[in-house]
Amino acid sequence: MANQTFSTIALIGKPQHAGAAQTLQALYIWLKQRSYEVVMEARSADGLEQHPERLLSLPQIGKEADLAIVVGGDGNMLRVARVLSKYPVAVIGVNRGNLGFLTDLDPEQFHIELAQVLEGQYQVEKRFLLEAKVVRHDAVKSRNSAVNEVVLHADKVAQMLEFEVYIDNEFMLSQRADGLIVSTPTGSTAYSLSGGGPILTPDLNALSLVPMFPHTLSSRPIVIDNRHEVRLKLSHNNQEHMQISCDSHVSLAVMPGDEVIIRKQSKLLKLVHPLSYNYFSVLRQKLHWGSKLF
Repeated sequence: MANQTFSTIALIGKPQHAGAAQTLQALYIWLKQRSYEVVMEARSADGLEQHPERLLSLPQIGKEADLAIVVGGDGNMLRVARVLSKYPVAVIGVNRGNLGFLTDLDPEQFHIELAQVLEGQYQVEKRFLLEAKVVRHDAVKSRNSAVNEVVLHADKVAQMLEFEVYIDNEFMLSQRADGLIVSTPTGSTAYSLSGGGPILTPDLNALSLVPMFPHTLSSRPIVIDNRHEVRLKLSHNNQEHMQISCDSHVSLAVMPGDEVIIRKQSKLLKLVHPLSYNYFSVLRQKLHWGSKLF
C-alpha cells in the first residue's frame, strides 16, 4: 500500500538559533515554490524575514497539518513530540543540533530526501511515550509525558533516596540510590545510556529501569514489557525537594510518601524517515562504533 502524501506542511524550529533560522527560511521558500500549503508554529516565526501568514500553536498544528518538519536538535524534537504525539500528524526532523538521533535530514541538502518524502517515499515508525503522574493522598497532583525517559531524582547532587518499585502492583524491589531512570527505546541512547542502561531498538515494546548510583552491588538495570505499569513508592524517610523529570524538560515535584505511576501513553508518535534511514547506521555514526573489518 502506498504511503500517504502531504499537502499541509508545518514548520517548527528555534529562530533564535542562526542555523535553524536559516533552514526554516530555506524550507519555507522551497515548499512555497512547490505550491504546498505551509503553516508555522507562532514562536518559530520570530525574527524571520519571510514566514507563512498562518501562525499556529502546536496543538493547532497537530489538528491541521499533515506533516510537521522540526528544525533543531533532539531537545527541540522532544518538546514538539510530547504535544504532537497526541495527534495524527507525521513528524520529521532536520538536524541543527549535536547528536541528532531523532532528526534525519541534512540542513544543507534537505531538499533531496524531503522531495521523496513528500511524494510518499518514506519509512514510518511509531514510537511510544511514557505518561508519569504523581499521586499524593490518593489524588493525582501532577502529570506529564516523556518521549525519552522519566527520572526520579533529588534536587541536590548525591542525595540518597529510598523507594520501592512495584510492577503492576507486585512488589519487585526496594532501592537506596540517587534515583531511577525509566526509559523508552527512544530514550535508551540518551540519559539512560549514560547511566549504564541498555540500548533498546525502537521496534521493541519494552522499558528499561536503570538505578542511579545504587547503594548495593546487586542492583542492575532490568528490561520489562511496556504493557506493565511501574509504580514507585517514596519512603517517608526521604528528605523533601525531590523531582520527577520528563525528558529533562518538565519537572514534577514529589514529596516523601508520594507515589509515582509510570505507564505507556496510549497515543503513539508517528515519525517519518527517508528511505535511506537505517537505525544501526545511525548508531554507528553517533556512537562512533568501528567500521566493518572485512
